[in-house]
Amino acid sequence: MALSASDLPAMYSLLTNSLSGDESVRKPAELALSQSEARPGFCSCLMEVITAKDLVAHVDVRLLASVYFKNSVNRYWRHRRDSSGISNEEKMHLRQKLLSHFGEENDQIAKVLAVLVSKIARIDYPKEWPQLLSVLAQKLQSTDVLSSHRIFLTLFRTLKELSSKRLISDQKNFAEISAQFFDYSWHLWQSDVQTILHGFSTISESYNTNALELHQDELYLTCERWLLCLRIICQLIVSGFPSDAKCLQEVRPVKEVSPLLLNAIQSFLPYYSSFQKGHPKFWDFIKRACTKLMKVLIAIQGRHPYTFSDKCVLPTVVDFCLKKITDPEPDVLLFEQFLIQCMIMIKCVLECKEYKPSVTGRVMDENGVTLEQMKKNISCAVGGVLTSLMTSERIVFLCNILVRRYFVLTSSDLEEWYQSPESFHHEQDMVQWTEKLRPCAEALYIVLFENHSQLLAPVVVSILKEAMNGCPTSVTEITPGLLLKDAAYGAAAYVYYELSNYMSFEDWFNGALSLELSNDHPNMRIIHRKVALILGQWVSEIKEDTKRPVYCALIRLLQDKDLSVRLAACRSLCLHIEDASFSEREFIDLLPICWDSCFKLIEDVQEFDSKVQVLNMISVLIGHMSEVMTFANKLVLFFQKAWEESSSECLLQIQLLVALRNFVVALGYQSPICYDILLPILQKGIDINSPDELNLLEDSMLLWEATLSHAPTMVPQLLAYFPYLVKIMERSFDHLQVAVDITEDYIILGGSEFLSMHASSVAQILDLVVGNVNDRGLLSVLPVIDILVQCFPMEVPQLISSTLQKLIVVCLSGGDDQDPPKTAVKASAAAILARVLVMNTNYLARLTSEPSLLSFLPKSGVPTEENVLLCLVDIWLDKVDNVSSIQRKTYGLALSIILTLRLPQVLNKLDQILSVCTTVILGGNDDLTEESSGDNISSSGSLSKVTILSKEFRRRQLKVSDPINQMSLEASVRENLQTCATFHGESFNKAIGCMHPKAFSQLKQALKME
Repeated sequence: MALSASDLPAMYSLLTNSLSGDESVRKPAELALSQSEARPGFCSCLMEVITAKDLVAHVDVRLLASVYFKNSVNRYWRHRRDSSGISNEEKMHLRQKLLSHFGEENDQIAKVLAVLVSKIARIDYPKEWPQLLSVLAQKLQSTDVLSSHRIFLTLFRTLKELSSKRLISDQKNFAEISAQFFDYSWHLWQSDVQTILHGFSTISESYNTNALELHQDELYLTCERWLLCLRIICQLIVSGFPSDAKCLQEVRPVKEVSPLLLNAIQSFLPYYSSFQKGHPKFWDFIKRACTKLMKVLIAIQGRHPYTFSDKCVLPTVVDFCLKKITDPEPDVLLFEQFLIQCMIMIKCVLECKEYKPSVTGRVMDENGVTLEQMKKNISCAVGGVLTSLMTSERIVFLCNILVRRYFVLTSSDLEEWYQSPESFHHEQDMVQWTEKLRPCAEALYIVLFENHSQLLAPVVVSILKEAMNGCPTSVTEITPGLLLKDAAYGAAAYVYYELSNYMSFEDWFNGALSLELSNDHPNMRIIHRKVALILGQWVSEIKEDTKRPVYCALIRLLQDKDLSVRLAACRSLCLHIEDASFSEREFIDLLPICWDSCFKLIEDVQEFDSKVQVLNMISVLIGHMSEVMTFANKLVLFFQKAWEESSSECLLQIQLLVALRNFVVALGYQSPICYDILLPILQKGIDINSPDELNLLEDSMLLWEATLSHAPTMVPQLLAYFPYLVKIMERSFDHLQVAVDITEDYIILGGSEFLSMHASSVAQILDLVVGNVNDRGLLSVLPVIDILVQCFPMEVPQLISSTLQKLIVVCLSGGDDQDPPKTAVKASAAAILARVLVMNTNYLARLTSEPSLLSFLPKSGVPTEENVLLCLVDIWLDKVDNVSSIQRKTYGLALSIILTLRLPQVLNKLDQILSVCTTVILGGNDDLTEESSGDNISSSGSLSKVTILSKEFRRRQLKVSDPINQMSLEASVRENLQTCATFHGESFNKAIGCMHPKAFSQLKQALKME
């Protein structure tokens, strides 16, 4: 039943009660509201509550109503099958109501309403709501600052939503919107900036604060509107025009807007210090405005690099940013967010591929200039501008400033480190580089160095030597010299790839770094942490004779008293172990200390990121070390404790599952020693009813497969887990490949015991997959069916009759001529059916004549005029060149059996059947011969026990023991040819007589009849 105006008091009462602190009052109200969401009129009632003048003071109730309104729009605005949704009449009413309520005084409610309009616009504009933007444009003329602010807020949200639509028609619509709104928005922005600057001037010059109080609220609203206007202008320029990097069309607003954005920054910055104490609200605005203005310039440069490279834009912006980075006013130096944006701008310009010389050539004798040539010309011009702007002296100066000023730890950094070493480590090394000043400076430095490595490498080496000479290894006081050395070490660590040509790591390590580590003074943690970073970054430059001392140094750092140093050492040691040139021989005796240090470190750390980092280190150690068995008991205890302590942290448990998988692989056939902890963890991860299955399932399935692959024998617990796979596959095929591998493992390892217990489950999985996945999925599952039939030829075919019928449909369906994956699927499916015929002849004969199959084929679009078995013969004849050697032999054996059929059509295909059989016999079985010889060597005892018990060995042995290998195609053809002659008499002789003499000669040669 629809809600109406008479329900407003009840609606207000429910909203009020749902805010109650009393659960007995709140819960029924929330339930009633959730039950009313889908009822017609619900959103209209909420809109009335939001806009009711007598409820203006009840902000909390109105805000809650706006949130319920937004959620209902998200759920019910589009038509849904399970709900009648919101009627077109109510939608029209709500759209009109939303566009008439721009006087909302509460900021939070105004933001929610703006989001509401944008969400509806994404669905309805322009078809259902064509007047939206014209109404907004008309209302923008309002002189009321509050209303215009709300309109701009709505417009900004709407434009942001519409600009994210990617269809060509939607992008064309947005281009038209940009043309409609840009001029007005830009003129208003210019007008507002003058109003704001005038207001700021008045505030800074006036001593009578009471007289200004009345005007400040309106000025602040103007400031907020101006910011929204700026965002809209950015949205229109960035999304409303195609990138000039693609079309090479100049974007006029870029040249018009960018210089004035820079002027605005220069006008606002002087107020940064003067407003800091007396006018915190406007000081906050200055910070947001300057930061946003720089962000807009960065966005414009990224979208329209060629237009931005104009002589009136790029040089002035780059020069301004460089000056602020290298020579900022004292107050600006404290304005970190603004300095970060200046650094990002310089970094973007240095990285911009449109400003770099093009390596593409030009086709000769073309009429006119190509697009690529035009880009090349612009790039050359911009390159010249940047070269004149960023002279060698300026680049060297910038490099020095970055290292000597921005890399140096401040007193607040040291205090933060002292208070929480762990947090400091992650703040410095794992934070987004765009969020903190030092990481941003480091990112700019790396790009600067990459662009000017020949120029800057000697500079960095000079800074490093100066710092080392100015602060010997014996110095322990935290002096400017020590902090500069820390900064210089960082600079050398980040660009190791180029500095290795200018300095010897071995000399540096032996002459300074190793001596730094021998000093255990607490203050040396600053240098120790940076040495740990260097040892990790320079891993590729460390020669054989230095590896051992470096490993020892990292193990020592892993035992440091400071957590930040230990975590840095942990990461660097991980890089060494993963390095291709890692020397296990030099590291092996350090392994016991390394394990103990890792176990101790994961106990000492508290933060999630730290635990993940150490877990990754343990996982890498397990995966790369051959000596794992010696420490197996310790690792089992560690995993048990770590899993128990991570019960509420899924992401940590994922890392544990990865490490456990590596552990199982490393243990190999001895993996059962960890089953006591492994199997309960595995069972929880593969249970789709487990609360954490969404996060753990993928890694748990990989662990499951690894456990089966390395199990020496099947244990009852693992055998009992197979039904979980059915539940997983019933839900989705997201993990099809690993599910196939698991099924294969069960067949190979569990044998007849597995089949007797889980035959129906296997049949259910195959029936689920075949016919419901694409060709790639089918190709992954067909080998499992083949193995099943090979291992259990009498039992399996009738268990999977439904699957085999689907394979017959796959084989007899057309459309694979120009489709290699479909051809591969058809060929492999036909090989399975051939195997069934060879190993269980009577069953396939019955299956191909079953009424269920004969009725199933037409439904699948397969004509059934001819005998199904003879149709399969055509497939075997056609696909013989698309299969492996063992499958070719299977085809040949199946075709030889066809010769025994009492059907006259067999004689029509006799020439082709004998030709294929002859080719297979004379062609031999090279692949199988190689495999057999390899496995005979293995079985002679020359391989280790690990190899004998491995999954690959069992798989090879299965191939060698394949009954197809033991059968003689030559004998089968000879015998069945005689049977065929007996059945068909003179017709047979006539068919044989029609064979080409050469083909008949080859047949006699193959059958040794000469």
